[in-house]
Amino acid sequence: MKPAMRGLIGLVGLFNIAIGLGFLLMPQKLGLAFFLAPTDIQGLATLRADFPGFFVGAATFALIGAWRADSRLLLVPMLMIGLALFGRCVSVAVDGTLPTTVPPMLVEAFMLVLLGLGYRAFRA
Repeated sequence: MKPAMRGLIGLVGLFNIAIGLGFLLMPQKLGLAFFLAPTDIQGLATLRADFPGFFVGAATFALIGAWRADSRLLLVPMLMIGLALFGRCVSVAVDGTLPTTVPPMLVEAFMLVLLGLGYRAFRA
């Protein structure tokens, strides 16, 4: 079970690294994919700073946690992704939904499930 979870969590980490690097290298393209449009240079700087910080930060702990099979390290991406999902739930409650609302929530929930399963597997 541990080797499979290490691989799956590694994929979660690589997925988030790819998104983070996309924001760093192509902020306008990734911004549009996330329904964000910077209004000026400072907006581009924010996309290049904050989004890679979130995605690469979570990915780093997921990858190191998978590499070491260390459940404690998985708490960081679980917290970060959980907070993102919570923010989306607040947005649904306050703003309502669109057809584009649910897919990112499902991706975040899926990553949380994998990280949670990894946490359990690595504690054993």
